[in-house]
Amino acid sequence: MSLRVFILAGEPSGDRLGGALMAGLKQLASGVSFDGIGGALMAEQGLVSRFAMDELSVMGLAEVLPKYRHLKRRIRETAEAVLETKPDVLITIDSPDFSLRVARLVKEQSSIRTVHYVAPSVWAWRPKRAGKMAEVIDHVLALLPFEPPYMEAAGMDCDFVGHPVVAEPQATGAEIAAFREEFDLGESPFVLALPGSRRSEVARLAPDFGGALHRFTAQHPDFRIVVPAAATVAGLVRDAVQSWPKGTVLVDPNEFDTATAKAHKRAAFAAADLALAASGTVSLELAAVRTPMVIAYKFQWLTWQIMKRMALIDTVTLVNLVSETRVVPECLGPDCTPENIAARLNALAADPGAQLEAMELTMQRLGQGGEAPGLRAARAVLDRLRKN
Repeated sequence: MSLRVFILAGEPSGDRLGGALMAGLKQLASGVSFDGIGGALMAEQGLVSRFAMDELSVMGLAEVLPKYRHLKRRIRETAEAVLETKPDVLITIDSPDFSLRVARLVKEQSSIRTVHYVAPSVWAWRPKRAGKMAEVIDHVLALLPFEPPYMEAAGMDCDFVGHPVVAEPQATGAEIAAFREEFDLGESPFVLALPGSRRSEVARLAPDFGGALHRFTAQHPDFRIVVPAAATVAGLVRDAVQSWPKGTVLVDPNEFDTATAKAHKRAAFAAADLALAASGTVSLELAAVRTPMVIAYKFQWLTWQIMKRMALIDTVTLVNLVSETRVVPECLGPDCTPENIAARLNALAADPGAQLEAMELTMQRLGQGGEAPGLRAARAVLDRLRKN
Protein backbone atom coordinates (compact mmCIF):
# COMPACT_ATOMS: atom_id res chain seq x y z
CA MET A 1 0.00 0.00 0.00
CA SER A 2 1.44 3.39 -0.97
CA LEU A 3 1.23 6.41 1.30
CA ARG A 4 1.30 9.95 -0.08
CA VAL A 5 2.36 12.59 2.43
CA PHE A 6 2.32 16.35 1.93
CA ILE A 7 4.56 17.78 4.65
CA LEU A 8 5.65 21.32 5.36
CA ALA A 9 7.98 23.08 7.80
CA GLY A 10 8.85 26.76 8.01
CA GLU A 11 11.97 26.97 10.17
CA PRO A 12 15.06 24.94 11.15
CA SER A 13 13.49 23.38 14.25
CA GLY A 14 10.58 22.20 12.12
CA ASP A 15 12.99 20.82 9.53
CA ARG A 16 14.62 18.68 12.25
CA LEU A 17 11.25 17.37 13.40
CA GLY A 18 10.18 16.77 9.80
CA GLY A 19 13.35 14.92 8.86
CA ALA A 20 13.02 12.55 11.84
CA LEU A 21 9.30 12.00 11.17
CA MET A 22 9.94 11.23 7.50
CA ALA A 23 12.67 8.75 8.44
CA GLY A 24 10.22 7.09 10.82
CA LEU A 25 7.49 6.86 8.17
CA LYS A 26 9.94 5.27 5.72
CA GLN A 27 10.93 2.74 8.37
CA LEU A 28 7.36 1.75 9.26
CA ALA A 29 5.55 1.94 5.90
CA SER A 30 6.47 0.82 2.41
CA GLY A 31 5.93 2.97 -0.65
CA VAL A 32 5.93 6.36 1.10
CA SER A 33 6.21 9.43 -1.13
CA PHE A 34 6.68 13.00 0.03
CA ASP A 35 5.73 16.40 -1.34
CA GLY A 36 5.82 19.81 0.32
CA ILE A 37 8.20 22.37 1.81
CA GLY A 38 11.19 21.80 4.05
CA GLY A 39 14.89 22.27 4.61
CA ALA A 40 18.09 20.28 4.28
CA LEU A 41 17.21 17.52 6.75
CA MET A 42 13.87 16.84 5.07
CA ALA A 43 15.64 16.88 1.70
CA GLU A 44 17.93 14.11 2.99
CA GLN A 45 14.80 11.98 3.45
CA GLY A 46 13.65 12.54 -0.11
CA LEU A 47 11.66 15.78 -0.10
CA VAL A 48 12.08 18.09 -3.09
CA SER A 49 10.90 21.36 -1.56
CA ARG A 50 8.47 23.36 -3.71
CA PHE A 51 10.30 26.52 -2.65
CA ALA A 52 13.03 27.44 -0.19
CA MET A 53 11.93 27.02 3.42
CA ASP A 54 13.88 30.19 4.26
CA GLU A 55 11.09 32.23 2.66
CA LEU A 56 8.91 31.34 5.65
CA SER A 57 11.50 31.92 8.39
CA VAL A 58 10.35 35.43 9.19
CA MET A 59 9.79 36.67 12.74
CA GLY A 60 8.40 39.90 14.14
CA LEU A 61 5.82 42.34 12.81
CA ALA A 62 8.39 44.70 11.30
CA GLU A 63 9.95 41.82 9.36
CA VAL A 64 6.65 40.29 8.24
CA LEU A 65 4.91 43.40 6.92
CA PRO A 66 7.15 43.98 3.85
CA LYS A 67 6.75 40.31 2.91
CA TYR A 68 3.07 39.94 3.77
CA ARG A 69 1.77 39.78 0.19
CA HIS A 70 4.45 37.29 -0.79
CA LEU A 71 3.74 35.07 2.23
CA LYS A 72 0.00 35.23 1.55
CA ARG A 73 0.66 34.09 -2.02
CA ARG A 74 2.82 31.21 -0.77
CA ILE A 75 0.01 30.14 1.58
CA ARG A 76 -2.45 30.06 -1.31
CA GLU A 77 0.01 28.27 -3.64
CA THR A 78 0.77 25.63 -1.01
CA ALA A 79 -2.91 24.95 -0.31
CA GLU A 80 -3.60 24.66 -4.03
CA ALA A 81 -0.74 22.16 -4.35
CA VAL A 82 -2.22 20.04 -1.56
CA LEU A 83 -5.67 20.08 -3.16
CA GLU A 84 -4.24 19.23 -6.55
CA THR A 85 -2.09 16.28 -5.38
CA LYS A 86 -4.73 14.86 -2.98
CA PRO A 87 -2.33 13.28 -0.43
CA ASP A 88 -3.43 10.74 2.16
CA VAL A 89 -2.36 13.17 4.87
CA LEU A 90 -1.21 16.77 5.22
CA ILE A 91 1.36 17.19 8.00
CA THR A 92 2.16 20.73 9.10
CA ILE A 93 5.03 21.34 11.52
CA ASP A 94 4.95 24.23 13.98
CA SER A 95 5.01 27.71 12.24
CA PRO A 96 1.27 28.13 13.01
CA ASP A 97 0.86 31.44 11.18
CA PHE A 98 1.71 29.66 7.93
CA SER A 99 0.71 26.06 8.70
CA LEU A 100 -2.78 26.63 10.04
CA ARG A 101 -3.68 29.06 7.26
CA VAL A 102 -2.73 26.41 4.70
CA ALA A 103 -4.72 23.78 6.62
CA ARG A 104 -7.77 26.05 6.73
CA LEU A 105 -7.78 26.55 2.96
CA VAL A 106 -7.37 22.81 2.44
CA LYS A 107 -10.20 21.91 4.83
CA GLU A 108 -12.53 24.43 3.22
CA GLN A 109 -12.37 22.46 -0.02
CA SER A 110 -11.59 18.86 0.94
CA SER A 111 -11.68 16.15 3.59
CA ILE A 112 -7.91 15.54 3.50
CA ARG A 113 -6.70 14.46 6.93
CA THR A 114 -4.59 17.10 8.67
CA VAL A 115 -1.90 16.51 11.28
CA HIS A 116 -0.08 19.27 13.14
CA TYR A 117 3.26 18.56 14.83
CA VAL A 118 3.89 20.63 18.01
CA ALA A 119 0.89 21.56 20.12
CA PRO A 120 0.35 25.27 20.82
CA SER A 121 1.14 26.21 24.42
CA VAL A 122 -2.52 26.77 25.34
CA TRP A 123 -1.66 25.61 28.87
CA ALA A 124 0.43 28.79 29.24
CA TRP A 125 -1.71 31.45 27.58
CA ARG A 126 -4.50 32.05 25.03
CA PRO A 127 -6.34 28.74 25.64
CA LYS A 128 -8.94 29.54 22.96
CA ARG A 129 -6.31 28.79 20.31
CA ALA A 130 -7.05 25.07 20.74
CA GLY A 131 -10.67 25.46 19.68
CA LYS A 132 -9.72 27.53 16.65
CA MET A 133 -7.09 25.00 15.67
CA ALA A 134 -9.63 22.16 15.96
CA GLU A 135 -11.58 23.72 13.08
CA VAL A 136 -8.80 22.74 10.66
CA ILE A 137 -6.65 20.08 12.37
CA ASP A 138 -7.65 16.44 12.98
CA HIS A 139 -4.62 15.13 14.85
CA VAL A 140 -1.88 16.76 16.94
CA LEU A 141 1.57 15.36 17.74
CA ALA A 142 2.58 16.78 21.13
CA LEU A 143 6.11 17.27 22.48
CA LEU A 144 5.11 17.50 26.15
CA PRO A 145 3.34 14.77 28.13
CA PHE A 146 0.71 17.01 29.69
CA GLU A 147 -0.54 18.47 26.38
CA PRO A 148 -2.91 15.77 24.98
CA PRO A 149 -5.83 16.50 27.34
CA TYR A 150 -5.91 20.14 26.19
CA MET A 151 -6.04 19.14 22.53
CA GLU A 152 -8.54 16.34 23.07
CA ALA A 153 -10.86 18.64 25.03
CA ALA A 154 -10.98 20.88 21.96
CA GLY A 155 -11.99 17.92 19.74
CA MET A 156 -8.70 16.79 18.17
CA ASP A 157 -6.90 13.46 18.36
CA CYS A 158 -3.58 13.95 20.16
CA ASP A 159 -0.56 11.77 20.90
CA PHE A 160 2.45 12.59 23.05
CA VAL A 161 5.41 11.47 20.92
CA GLY A 162 8.39 12.65 22.98
CA HIS A 163 10.55 15.74 22.81
CA PRO A 164 13.39 15.88 20.24
CA VAL A 165 15.86 16.87 22.96
CA VAL A 166 15.93 13.25 24.17
CA ALA A 167 17.33 12.09 20.82
CA GLU A 168 20.12 14.67 20.60
CA PRO A 169 23.67 13.23 20.71
CA GLN A 170 25.56 13.70 23.98
CA ALA A 171 29.19 14.75 24.38
CA THR A 172 31.78 12.00 24.63
CA GLY A 173 34.64 12.04 27.10
CA ALA A 174 37.02 12.72 24.22
CA GLU A 175 34.95 15.72 23.10
CA ILE A 176 34.94 17.17 26.61
CA ALA A 177 38.71 16.70 26.92
CA ALA A 178 39.27 18.35 23.52
CA PHE A 179 37.00 21.24 24.48
CA ARG A 180 38.83 21.89 27.76
CA GLU A 181 42.16 21.79 25.97
CA GLU A 182 41.03 24.05 23.10
CA PHE A 183 39.88 26.77 25.49
CA ASP A 184 42.58 26.29 28.14
CA LEU A 185 40.11 25.42 30.90
CA GLY A 186 42.19 22.71 32.57
CA GLU A 187 40.12 21.15 35.35
CA SER A 188 38.48 24.44 36.38
CA PRO A 189 34.80 24.37 37.31
CA PHE A 190 32.77 26.76 35.16
CA VAL A 191 29.42 28.49 34.77
CA LEU A 192 27.81 28.27 31.36
CA ALA A 193 26.31 31.66 30.41
CA LEU A 194 23.64 31.67 27.70
CA PRO A 195 22.25 35.18 27.10
CA GLY A 196 20.00 34.22 24.17
CA SER A 197 20.13 33.71 20.43
CA ARG A 198 18.46 36.95 19.30
CA ARG A 199 20.11 40.35 19.21
CA SER A 200 17.37 41.90 21.34
CA GLU A 201 17.80 39.22 24.01
CA VAL A 202 21.57 39.64 24.18
CA ALA A 203 21.25 43.43 24.37
CA ARG A 204 18.75 43.21 27.25
CA LEU A 205 20.35 40.38 29.23
CA ALA A 206 24.13 40.71 28.82
CA PRO A 207 24.58 43.63 31.30
CA ASP A 208 22.62 41.87 34.06
CA PHE A 209 24.31 38.52 33.36
CA GLY A 210 27.71 40.21 33.54
CA GLY A 211 26.91 41.97 36.81
CA ALA A 212 25.62 38.72 38.34
CA LEU A 213 28.69 36.77 37.25
CA HIS A 214 31.02 39.39 38.75
CA ARG A 215 29.23 38.92 42.07
CA PHE A 216 29.27 35.13 41.77
CA THR A 217 32.97 34.83 40.90
CA ALA A 218 33.87 37.21 43.75
CA GLN A 219 32.59 34.49 46.09
CA HIS A 220 33.76 31.58 43.90
CA PRO A 221 37.11 32.70 42.43
CA ASP A 222 37.94 29.20 41.15
CA PHE A 223 34.99 29.31 38.68
CA ARG A 224 35.48 30.32 35.05
CA ILE A 225 32.74 31.65 32.76
CA VAL A 226 32.08 29.97 29.39
CA VAL A 227 29.77 31.53 26.80
CA PRO A 228 28.78 29.37 23.79
CA ALA A 229 27.37 32.05 21.48
CA ALA A 230 24.82 31.43 18.76
CA ALA A 231 26.43 32.00 15.37
CA THR A 232 24.05 34.83 14.46
CA VAL A 233 24.89 36.94 17.54
CA ALA A 234 28.50 35.93 18.21
CA GLY A 235 29.88 39.39 17.38
CA LEU A 236 27.41 41.10 19.68
CA VAL A 237 28.17 38.63 22.48
CA ARG A 238 31.92 39.14 21.97
CA ASP A 239 31.47 42.88 22.55
CA ALA A 240 29.20 42.33 25.56
CA VAL A 241 31.51 39.97 27.47
CA GLN A 242 34.43 42.42 27.37
CA SER A 243 33.14 43.80 30.67
CA TRP A 244 32.43 40.39 32.20
CA PRO A 245 34.80 38.68 34.71
CA LYS A 246 38.40 38.34 33.60
CA GLY A 247 39.07 35.04 31.82
CA THR A 248 35.55 34.66 30.39
CA VAL A 249 35.74 32.21 27.48
CA LEU A 250 33.71 32.94 24.33
CA VAL A 251 32.95 29.91 22.16
CA ASP A 252 32.27 31.35 18.71
CA PRO A 253 30.93 28.66 16.32
CA ASN A 254 31.91 30.80 13.33
CA GLU A 255 35.57 30.06 14.08
CA PHE A 256 35.19 26.29 13.54
CA ASP A 257 33.79 23.88 10.96
CA THR A 258 30.21 22.76 11.62
CA ALA A 259 31.06 19.39 13.18
CA THR A 260 33.65 20.88 15.55
CA ALA A 261 31.35 23.75 16.54
CA LYS A 262 28.58 21.27 17.42
CA ALA A 263 31.01 19.12 19.41
CA HIS A 264 32.20 22.17 21.36
CA LYS A 265 28.62 23.13 22.22
CA ARG A 266 27.80 19.58 23.36
CA ALA A 267 30.94 19.50 25.50
CA ALA A 268 30.30 22.92 27.05
CA PHE A 269 26.77 21.95 28.08
CA ALA A 270 27.84 18.59 29.48
CA ALA A 271 30.97 19.75 31.33
CA ALA A 272 29.51 22.85 32.98
CA ASP A 273 28.94 22.80 36.73
CA LEU A 274 26.17 25.42 36.62
CA ALA A 275 24.34 27.42 33.96
CA LEU A 276 22.77 30.86 33.74
CA ALA A 277 20.40 30.87 30.79
CA ALA A 278 17.78 32.94 29.05
CA SER A 279 14.28 31.48 29.20
CA GLY A 280 13.42 28.95 26.49
CA THR A 281 13.88 25.35 25.40
CA VAL A 282 17.54 25.64 26.39
CA SER A 283 16.38 24.52 29.85
CA LEU A 284 15.66 21.09 28.36
CA GLU A 285 19.07 20.94 26.66
CA LEU A 286 20.66 21.59 30.05
CA ALA A 287 18.40 19.06 31.77
CA ALA A 288 19.38 16.42 29.21
CA VAL A 289 22.98 16.62 30.45
CA ARG A 290 21.99 17.25 34.08
CA THR A 291 23.51 20.72 34.33
CA PRO A 292 21.80 22.70 37.14
CA MET A 293 20.55 26.12 36.03
CA VAL A 294 19.18 29.52 36.89
CA ILE A 295 16.78 30.99 34.33
CA ALA A 296 16.67 34.75 33.82
CA TYR A 297 14.82 36.91 31.32
CA LYS A 298 14.00 40.58 30.94
CA PHE A 299 11.02 41.59 28.80
CA GLN A 300 10.00 44.87 27.26
CA TRP A 301 7.75 46.71 29.74
CA LEU A 302 4.52 46.29 27.72
CA THR A 303 5.20 42.60 27.02
CA TRP A 304 5.73 41.97 30.73
CA GLN A 305 2.48 43.73 31.66
CA ILE A 306 0.51 41.69 29.13
CA MET A 307 2.16 38.42 30.18
CA LYS A 308 1.44 39.01 33.86
CA ARG A 309 -2.25 39.42 33.10
CA MET A 310 -2.65 36.63 30.53
CA ALA A 311 -0.36 33.87 31.83
CA LEU A 312 -2.05 30.72 33.15
CA ILE A 313 1.10 29.32 34.76
CA ASP A 314 3.43 30.44 37.55
CA THR A 315 6.69 29.34 35.88
CA VAL A 316 8.10 29.64 32.36
CA THR A 317 10.69 26.87 32.70
CA LEU A 318 9.80 23.57 31.06
CA VAL A 319 11.81 21.55 33.59
CA ASN A 320 9.59 22.93 36.35
CA LEU A 321 6.43 22.22 34.36
CA VAL A 322 7.28 18.69 33.21
CA SER A 323 8.66 17.59 36.59
CA GLU A 324 5.77 19.29 38.43
CA THR A 325 8.26 21.02 40.72
CA ARG A 326 9.54 24.56 41.03
CA VAL A 327 13.18 23.78 41.73
CA VAL A 328 14.68 25.74 38.82
CA PRO A 329 14.93 29.34 40.09
CA GLU A 330 13.74 32.13 37.81
CA CYS A 331 14.58 35.82 37.71
CA LEU A 332 11.99 37.29 35.36
CA GLY A 333 10.97 40.82 34.46
CA PRO A 334 11.67 43.23 37.35
CA ASP A 335 13.36 40.39 39.27
CA CYS A 336 16.03 40.04 36.57
CA THR A 337 18.75 41.97 38.39
CA PRO A 338 22.43 41.15 38.98
CA GLU A 339 21.83 40.89 42.74
CA ASN A 340 18.93 38.43 42.40
CA ILE A 341 20.64 36.29 39.77
CA ALA A 342 23.87 36.07 41.78
CA ALA A 343 21.95 35.06 44.90
CA ARG A 344 20.22 32.23 43.00
CA LEU A 345 23.53 31.05 41.52
CA ASN A 346 25.16 31.01 44.95
CA ALA A 347 22.31 29.01 46.44
CA LEU A 348 22.38 26.58 43.52
CA ALA A 349 26.14 26.05 43.82
CA ALA A 350 25.65 25.15 47.47
CA ASP A 351 22.84 22.64 46.86
CA PRO A 352 22.06 21.40 43.30
CA GLY A 353 20.55 18.09 44.46
CA ALA A 354 16.84 18.88 44.08
CA GLN A 355 17.38 20.13 40.55
CA LEU A 356 19.27 17.00 39.56
CA GLU A 357 16.31 14.86 40.64
CA ALA A 358 13.85 17.08 38.76
CA MET A 359 15.97 16.97 35.58
CA GLU A 360 16.13 13.18 35.76
CA LEU A 361 12.34 12.99 36.09
CA THR A 362 11.86 15.51 33.27
CA MET A 363 13.94 13.48 30.83
CA GLN A 364 12.14 10.27 31.78
CA ARG A 365 8.78 11.93 31.14
CA LEU A 366 9.97 13.34 27.81
CA GLY A 367 10.94 9.87 26.60
CA GLN A 368 14.69 9.61 27.19
CA GLY A 369 15.82 6.01 26.82
CA GLY A 370 12.74 5.00 24.84
CA GLU A 371 11.79 4.95 21.17
CA ALA A 372 13.06 7.96 19.21
CA PRO A 373 10.47 10.78 18.95
CA GLY A 374 10.52 10.75 15.14
CA LEU A 375 9.64 7.07 15.09
CA ARG A 376 6.95 7.53 17.75
CA ALA A 377 5.48 10.39 15.73
CA ALA A 378 5.44 8.29 12.56
CA ARG A 379 3.74 5.42 14.39
CA ALA A 380 1.08 7.77 15.76
CA VAL A 381 0.37 9.20 12.29
CA LEU A 382 0.02 5.72 10.76
CA ASP A 383 -2.08 4.31 13.61
CA ARG A 384 -4.58 7.18 13.45
CA LEU A 385 -4.72 6.99 9.66
CA ARG A 386 -5.67 3.31 9.84
CA LYS A 387 -8.34 3.97 12.47
CA ASN A 388 -9.85 6.77 10.41
